[in-house]
Amino acid sequence: MMILGKKFVFSCVCFLMGGYVSAQQQPYYTQYILNNFILNPALAGIENYWDCKVSYRNQWVGLNGAPTTLYLTINAPLGKSEYDNETPVTVPDLKAKSLGAKQFLMEYTAPPAHQGVGFTIINDKTGPLSRIAAYGSYAYHLPVSLKTSLSFGLSLGVQEVNVDVNAVDFGQANPVDPAALESGYLNKLEPDVNAGLWLSNKSYFVGLSAQQIVPVPINSSNGTTTSNGVTLLTGKLVPHTFLTAGYKILASADINILPSVMISYVQPLPVGVDVNAKIQYQDLLWLGFSYRYRQGYAVMMGINISSTVNLGYSYDYTTTQLNTVSNGTHEIVLGFLWRGNKKNSYSK
Repeated sequence: MMILGKKFVFSCVCFLMGGYVSAQQQPYYTQYILNNFILNPALAGIENYWDCKVSYRNQWVGLNGAPTTLYLTINAPLGKSEYDNETPVTVPDLKAKSLGAKQFLMEYTAPPAHQGVGFTIINDKTGPLSRIAAYGSYAYHLPVSLKTSLSFGLSLGVQEVNVDVNAVDFGQANPVDPAALESGYLNKLEPDVNAGLWLSNKSYFVGLSAQQIVPVPINSSNGTTTSNGVTLLTGKLVPHTFLTAGYKILASADINILPSVMISYVQPLPVGVDVNAKIQYQDLLWLGFSYRYRQGYAVMMGINISSTVNLGYSYDYTTTQLNTVSNGTHEIVLGFLWRGNKKNSYSK
């Protein structure tokens, strides 16, 4: 296991230093269905409440240098309008509803045009590699029919990728010399742009988003040669594209089912496919299942602790060779919703 851990850590360094980065650079999120805003800025302020999510992901537990991800997201509608008081929203609420689920869906109308803003900060670490990123997001939500809305979103931010080569035992036979980097850390702030579209009503959603639209280099050396004759290679950030879709099914007055799918693409990797199902009982408990093509399975569960606090947990089991040294992946998402004096509503 220790040997595999060293190989894994060293491969991370080679991943960064290669002329073309050929792996997913953005972290995975098993419970993205609880916070689609983490993938798509078009969700900023889509509802009439402040939405705050905090998440911690510990991937491939037991493997030395395995990825860990921590994020914070906040988004809310911008300004005030009749939307604040008259439009039902999708806030979990343990109190009795004035409308049943079916009647709510029948009477629901799309909210009026409005704007939204959001903020995201991500801290992602894999072995000696660490990445911190911060974004500000803006979205505009426009009704395109009586019950359907189309949202446009854009995120602008900065990110910094660091490499602590002092934390890596390269070994005498290794062709990469830490001295080639001339310092213990390789870091530089780089701009980043994300964009997205979101089409939705109370029965379905379809989203398309792209992260790291601008493929900027992440090594400030720019291919220069050091005094000892070693050429510093460069890597770059590559775009990540996500297509998501889901459809809500009312199984009974107390149970609703939300099957969904996410298709992701990162050049030059094969297309990734996630298939999910979330089963919710009233506005109290939910269970979920996920299958990631050729990668593994996940189980999820959550509880709405109150009308303003909810908690989700997931466990991933990989079907790759990593399952011989990994004890799986744990992810926690804690949510806070604040609506002031806005009306109660029916939950997703």
